[in-house]
Amino acid sequence: MYFNTHTHLNSKELYSQRDIFIKHALDNNVDYIVVAGYDLPSSKYAVEIAQEYPFIYATVGISPNDCLETTDADLNEIEALLQNPCVVALGEIGLDYYWEDVPHDKQKDIFQKQIDIAKKHDKPIVIHARDAYEDTYRILKQAAHRGIMHCYSGSVEMAKRYIEIGFEISLAGPVTFKNARVPKEVATVIGIDHLMIETDCPYLAPHPFRGKLNEPANVVYIAQEIAKLKNGDRRRC
Repeated sequence: MYFNTHTHLNSKELYSQRDIFIKHALDNNVDYIVVAGYDLPSSKYAVEIAQEYPFIYATVGISPNDCLETTDADLNEIEALLQNPCVVALGEIGLDYYWEDVPHDKQKDIFQKQIDIAKKHDKPIVIHARDAYEDTYRILKQAAHRGIMHCYSGSVEMAKRYIEIGFEISLAGPVTFKNARVPKEVATVIGIDHLMIETDCPYLAPHPFRGKLNEPANVVYIAQEIAKLKNGDRRRC
């Protein structure tokens, strides 16, 4: 049994054929799936999909790359969606300094407001962090909340710091790439009790599908790679 903790079946690439991708996942023993929101429309789609299938759950939130025009009214809608029984967390939210489309101050403002909403409703948070691990860490440490570092790409040392403040580390397709030294080191060093697996599909397809459309069933390859890195004991994943 596998639990794919982060997918985007709500994306334009997967949504129209979601039934096919979901069946393929089930055929490959992927028994549970989370569909993650990244803006208001995708959050609504995530909830819709989760309501269609009892083994699918949703997260809702506005990502740092999609928050430029976000208003308090938008955040009120996210808060309303968060209270749906099929929604298990608020996210993906966070900071992304790789792209320069959204000013850092705006990202931090929307990030903090969504953390406050999550804490109000006692829901964990799903964190998107890219080229912003230190700022993200400072905000999360002050928030004193819990959650998941989605599609983690940072160092082992940084991962340990996040774990200390209540966060799990989720690895995606890059851990399977042949030249991915850092993700493989994270998978090897971090204890299995703090590791999660995801595809982040339709992005970041694992080897041997790198560069192609990713789908939820491919989480199996990520689990197998982590198991191999941890001395081949597949049961540990």
